[in-house]
Amino acid sequence: MYSQLTDIELKRAPEQVRNLVKSIPVENMEFLTISDIAVHLANQYMLENVVDESSIEDCRHIAIATLNNADILASWNFKHIVNLTRIRGYNSVNYRYGHKILEIRTPREIIS
Repeated sequence: MYSQLTDIELKRAPEQVRNLVKSIPVENMEFLTISDIAVHLANQYMLENVVDESSIEDCRHIAIATLNNADILASWNFKHIVNLTRIRGYNSVNYRYGHKILEIRTPREIIS
């Protein structure tokens, strides 16, 4: 799964990172848009103090993955995403609103 939000963020990434993503075959990608429902869920994470307003983009990544039934979200962001307190917070909101619990891991955990 590859989101519209990731696409936007990659425009600011180093060329080697952009090239790595380009190496993934298109037929192996599912493109996900930023929906109004995802924006609303991301706002709920903030309203319930999982993170503060400066982390809205991180919340949108979580919301997009949650609403599209991703099995796992991979991130190197240890402060706002791959952090046990934050993971529990995101999933607490997800559970209360009837969404699935999202596995959040580092890429290293997934690859190995």
